[in-house]
Amino acid sequence: MPEMPEVDALAAFLRERAVGAVVADVELASFAVLKTYDPPVSSLAGLQVTDVQRHGKFLDLDVDGLHLVVHLAKAGWLRWSDQLTDKRLKMGNGPLAARVRLDHGDGPHVGFDLTEAGTRKGLAVYVVRDPQDVEGIAALGPDPMVDGFTVAPLLEGRRMQVKRFLRDQKIVAGIGNAYSDEILHAARLSPFALASELDAEQVERLDAAIRTVLGEAMAEAHGKPASELKDGKRSRMRVHGRAGETCPVCGDTIAEVVFADSSLQYCPTCQTGGKPLKDRSTSKFLK
Repeated sequence: MPEMPEVDALAAFLRERAVGAVVADVELASFAVLKTYDPPVSSLAGLQVTDVQRHGKFLDLDVDGLHLVVHLAKAGWLRWSDQLTDKRLKMGNGPLAARVRLDHGDGPHVGFDLTEAGTRKGLAVYVVRDPQDVEGIAALGPDPMVDGFTVAPLLEGRRMQVKRFLRDQKIVAGIGNAYSDEILHAARLSPFALASELDAEQVERLDAAIRTVLGEAMAEAHGKPASELKDGKRSRMRVHGRAGETCPVCGDTIAEVVFADSSLQYCPTCQTGGKPLKDRSTSKFLK
């Protein structure tokens, strides 16, 4: 899933290439991807892209005061083309969900395709007058990369696992499954630790890890073309997606907890005092 660093880099990538272009058309290959109907998607045609911003994990193209907002969900991606084919999209069940055609007035249409792998579809497109009209954006918690952000007041009274705390977009915006694993590893915290019970030193480590992990990831992602961001993200991971490999910090074997529709990875030595965390496959109850 693209998270804050990748979405921020995509916003910068589009800002450089799309701002100043006129929207020639927005084609849909799936009616389900479009979550709004007023204004209609056709109202974007003929308007100019004036800015591209990020809200949490949402992309926001400002099109002369209207906003084309995209959430890539778990398996969505954006593919840029400097020369789009003239062939029109067909409705279907393939990975292609939508195409945005842009006109710079000096050649063939450029633009991007929105794609989504797999059968579980979550990619969403909105056309709104204000980004806050998108329910997911209106509900976002603070962005951890803004000046003055600190995690301490958000932890108070949160009797929830710190892994879940980091992933809850209503509490902290932009962090997903991958970077929460990386942050907790850097902070030397168990994913199952209760957010409200972290002591002052642990909170300080968590604060520093959020800034360091996300800051380094954003710095490395910016300047890369959209086509390289996925591989770049994978190569940066120290524990996420690396179950069975060696922890680069202590040399222990990276472990995994499997849930119904996701998983997390962690280092027992760095994060849990050497103790393995129980999951669905190790639970005595399930056995």
